[in-house]
Amino acid sequence: MKTIIVGGGIMGLSTAWGLAREGHEVDLFEQGPLPNPLASSVDQHRLIRHPYGDHAGYARMIDEAFAAWDLLWGDLGQRFYAPTGTLALNGNGANWAERSATVLAGIGRSMTEIPVGDLPRRFPLLDTKGVERAFWLDTGGVLFAQDIVAGLVRHLSGQPRVRLHANTAVRDVDLERGSVTTATGAKHTADTVVVAAGAWLPRLLPTLAGRVVPSRQIVIYFDLPDDQRAAWAKGPMVIEKTGDVGLYLVPPAEGRGMKIGDHEFSRAGDPDAPREASEGEMRPLLERCRSLLKGFERWRIEQLKVCFYSVTDDERFVVEKHGARGWVMSPCSGHGFKFGAVMGLELARTIAGGRDAAAHAKWAAGLVGDGPT
Repeated sequence: MKTIIVGGGIMGLSTAWGLAREGHEVDLFEQGPLPNPLASSVDQHRLIRHPYGDHAGYARMIDEAFAAWDLLWGDLGQRFYAPTGTLALNGNGANWAERSATVLAGIGRSMTEIPVGDLPRRFPLLDTKGVERAFWLDTGGVLFAQDIVAGLVRHLSGQPRVRLHANTAVRDVDLERGSVTTATGAKHTADTVVVAAGAWLPRLLPTLAGRVVPSRQIVIYFDLPDDQRAAWAKGPMVIEKTGDVGLYLVPPAEGRGMKIGDHEFSRAGDPDAPREASEGEMRPLLERCRSLLKGFERWRIEQLKVCFYSVTDDERFVVEKHGARGWVMSPCSGHGFKFGAVMGLELARTIAGGRDAAAHAKWAAGLVGDGPT
């Protein structure tokens, strides 16, 4: 069986990996270099964590995600992950951490509530004024995203049944007949076509433009004083929800950068436009950092980085069969990378094994607790 994959981010590469493991032929097309620095997947790191608000299906899926990453580490010969634990904080009347704890308790993975008065002792780098509830879970950590993507490219380049076509833009896809046409006019056919084009998906498939929307996002990398950097390198990820402004903090594990971002979607922007950012765009987030992080006045902005998500209204993943020979793969909304390995592996198994497409779509959307059958 032959599959064409359009898009060389974590989802496309993981699907190619899964299909190659099943012994199938793959042609993968990427409009830029591999890895492509403009892809949503290519950044220093991403988080993986069990707390997921009310989304019980995704909370359950985290264990499957960890198992798939372990399988990938075995194939790559290297583990691109550092455990940190997960600290979830609420304030200003928000209750995301509390809801996460309730859901996780229901599936047998309880979080520990930390009395607010104990936070300064356990996490002295945080200013906990305004924090109303705090929950801790030993699991969770940092996935070294761009290292993973680069590792997958190297691994797949050595697979005899996989052909990677870098700098080869696709201008048209036919999911009914199983074909793609490149920008040069060359036509390629296969048994199955998977479109995993990230923020460029609506351009290739305009019928999905209302469901999947490009969203320009900015994250901040900070240069820390040596003493704080050493302390934060051993610190946890922090997921903080305070109503108007919330943040996620990625500690500088294993020499990587200290990154902070928010989870508010712009739902605007052109992924091909210049990617310049200003400090003013991040002012509300910076103000929240000043009130939450001790010694923040000594931090310096090292880099403002613009990336693009592809988002849905309900933040659920779109992995669906379209046409007689096509699949659309858009598991993003800012929380997809952690599921990259399992999404690719399971889609490969569904394509190769003829599993039920509707069941797969429901599973990928986080609407059931078990994997597709």
